[in-house]
Amino acid sequence: MVQQVLINDDDYYVPDANQLVTEDDTLDNFATSKQKRLLIGSLYSSIQQQTFFAAANVGIYHTDGQPAIVPDVFLSLDVQVPENWWEKQNRCYMVWRFGKPPEVVLEIVSNKKGDELGKKLQIYEHMRASYYIVYDPNQQLAERILHVYELRGTRYFETSETWLEQVGLGITLWEGKFEDRQDTWLRWCYQDGTVLLTGDERAEQERQRAEQAEQRTQILAERLRAMGIDPETL
Repeated sequence: MVQQVLINDDDYYVPDANQLVTEDDTLDNFATSKQKRLLIGSLYSSIQQQTFFAAANVGIYHTDGQPAIVPDVFLSLDVQVPENWWEKQNRCYMVWRFGKPPEVVLEIVSNKKGDELGKKLQIYEHMRASYYIVYDPNQQLAERILHVYELRGTRYFETSETWLEQVGLGITLWEGKFEDRQDTWLRWCYQDGTVLLTGDERAEQERQRAEQAEQRTQILAERLRAMGIDPETL
């Protein structure tokens, strides 16, 4: 017989969540973890004709003697991860090995400690990433949820434009369900605003198309029978 252990509320200690580290530069929370999977996964499931590399929480070494910076998400076009990615020099993004910085770096604001609009902006500007995106879903840094910076010459300029001309992609806020979670998500999109689909969304789209095709076939068959024609003989 298994003895049940009863916890007395008076003896059970519940830590104060405000005193816990729920996220930092290496530790994700539930929301940012899902958001990164959505951004990375939709790129790989939707872009077939373009060579690129996208990653989350992978270090970028940009300047000799300086530590790596670790964006939440980055996208680099026309590059490939070395085949032997377990070698030490191939485990992260070294700008001098890839020959260029990523085109897009993106940070998701979890708290006010990341300094996304200060120190990190300066680092990405010095690194010369074409676009720097700050997604602040809880508006902890400012009233705007999205901050988009475009590199012009050697300086970043904030823009209201969400179409990233140099990479042929845009970003948009999308209300819907991802991995059984209904929320507002940041997503990549085409110029007409259509979002890049995840693998699951593509599969569901194909399933619906197959159902619609089957329904059209059945309707046609019923019409033929009503005309006295056996569709099986056609």
